[in-house]
Amino acid sequence: MMFPAVWALYLGFTNYRLTGTAAREPEFVGTDNFTRALDDPLFTSSLWVTLIFVAASGVLGQMGLGFTLAWLFRRWRGWTRRTIEVLVIISWIIPGSVVAFLWRAFLDGSDGTLNAMIPGDVTTEWLLRQPLLAIIIFNIWRGTAFSMLLFDAALNTIPPSHLETAKVSGASAWQTLRDIVLPSVRGHILTTVLLVSMWTFNLFTPFLLTGGGPNFQTEVMAIYVYRVAFGQGQLGFGSAVSAIMLLINLIIALVYFRMLRERRKKA
Repeated sequence: MMFPAVWALYLGFTNYRLTGTAAREPEFVGTDNFTRALDDPLFTSSLWVTLIFVAASGVLGQMGLGFTLAWLFRRWRGWTRRTIEVLVIISWIIPGSVVAFLWRAFLDGSDGTLNAMIPGDVTTEWLLRQPLLAIIIFNIWRGTAFSMLLFDAALNTIPPSHLETAKVSGASAWQTLRDIVLPSVRGHILTTVLLVSMWTFNLFTPFLLTGGGPNFQTEVMAIYVYRVAFGQGQLGFGSAVSAIMLLINLIIALVYFRMLRERRKKA
């Protein structure tokens, strides 16, 4: 596991290419690839798109919807709960390529299901008009099940007596959620934030839906690395960008562990 990471880091300091002389005899170029990446407007754009994608589809979308469903499932019983659970989990276990095909068919401008559901002769090309919003909704639909399962397990750790005491005391649903539920599952929330953030940050699936377009509007960092490394054959440069992605992931993890350590000190 360590060797591929170290080897990729080494390549980041070379001009290694997929073809040509540099493929046979790569040269050491120091930090040129890293400074070049930081100066590249498309790298900055892909980083910004990735951060928006992570915040909107991962943290707010998947976690928000996942927690809401897990909270509602405590009250729902019978076929209603089972039906929703099955529908949500199916969207998670279906292969990404199949999901991308279904969403392309759903959002297609000429024969798409979404346009057919809208009254009138609608021919909107959603993947061209709202590409970033499309991949955000796509990822929320795809990954909500993961957060829902984690939060459902977390909520089951809350002693029922605490909730009953709040109910007898006349606490509203919001007060119960704010004063009892959220403090009790804060550690689980932090863990879910870490997992969902890192998973979404490194996600390549949007490529299957938009290819990073149009005009790089949906080019997240994983797609940017793929384009420069394999599309343009710049393996050294692509490895440098991958190392930057790894550094960002490490920063996210360190922030998480710091917050978790502070929480344990207060406990």
